[in-house]
Amino acid sequence: MLKDNLIMLRNIHGFSQEQIAEKIDISRQAYAKWESGATVPDIEKCSLLARVYGVSLDSLIKEERVEGIGAVPPPPAGKSIWGTVTVNDRGQIVIPKAARDKFGIAAGDRLIVAADDKGIALIPAETFEADIRKAMAMARVEADK
Repeated sequence: MLKDNLIMLRNIHGFSQEQIAEKIDISRQAYAKWESGATVPDIEKCSLLARVYGVSLDSLIKEERVEGIGAVPPPPAGKSIWGTVTVNDRGQIVIPKAARDKFGIAAGDRLIVAADDKGIALIPAETFEADIRKAMAMARVEADK
């Protein structure tokens, strides 16, 4: 819940209770009461906290649980966590329904598999290709200057 998210986010960002309290103009004791669950912040303070931590207000106040892991911190604004998947012996996974619904992914759709040092991302091919075309057009404009 909120108190657990506040503790996780503060620790992830490396802030002390005092530092967060200063950022939102309250006392350290008031913030400590929020983390202990003794009291809860009003909506304006929640909004400030969400901004400080770079998360949505919705994700700040609700608990996210991932199968096999338990409670996880709220993802940064614009990011989502849909749980875990298991790779079968053929290297296949099932994309969670909520993710398929959000991105309109259906059977037969093409996805680009991209990666960095942390992991793999799936991008709808049409979106990726449109971004590449746009980047190439911008490069041509710059080259023509």
